[in-house]
Amino acid sequence: MTNPLSPILSVSRGAAWRLPMIGLTACLALSACAPGSGLPPLPQTTVSNYTLGTDEEVRVVIFGQTQLTGRFTINDRGTISIPLLGDVPAKGKTTDQLAQLIASDLEARKLLNNPSVTVEITKYRPVFILGEVIKPGQYPYEPGMTALTLAAVAGGFTYRAETQDFSILRKENGHTIEGKAPRGADIQPGDVVTVFERYF
Repeated sequence: MTNPLSPILSVSRGAAWRLPMIGLTACLALSACAPGSGLPPLPQTTVSNYTLGTDEEVRVVIFGQTQLTGRFTINDRGTISIPLLGDVPAKGKTTDQLAQLIASDLEARKLLNNPSVTVEITKYRPVFILGEVIKPGQYPYEPGMTALTLAAVAGGFTYRAETQDFSILRKENGHTIEGKAPRGADIQPGDVVTVFERYF
């Protein structure tokens, strides 16, 4: 005798097999459409290769030469003005490279023999945060700042914010790069951080 429920049971079994597949497809679709999913991971910048930029302030210490030691701001031409040396190119150099350049200039001009020069950053470029935070805008950079601490400084997240991964726009070696970074990623001076809006 033919069971009248057989077609229904057959359809139900088929639907039961299809439901996990539909769920998996939906999850994959949502993952592919997640905020920032098209961005590559942001390459990490180490402290040792950080290069100086406009409006940053450096302290130049020349051992035994108090008249040459001081704080100098990098102007829009990318230089600092040091007594006896005049304009010295600073933008795009690391602190070690700038110290070596100053020492070489002092020696080449026969102002000092084998000078000892150190350079440290006393004021960094600001950082910027956009998107789903309470107070987007420009903020002073602090060493050790992460994407999450910057969001906290900006008043915290809005209720629509994606709080796990952010976009970071960074200038490195004269090129602008953008990548996706986790909330604990280190921020560099001049970075532009975007907090995404979540889709659901």
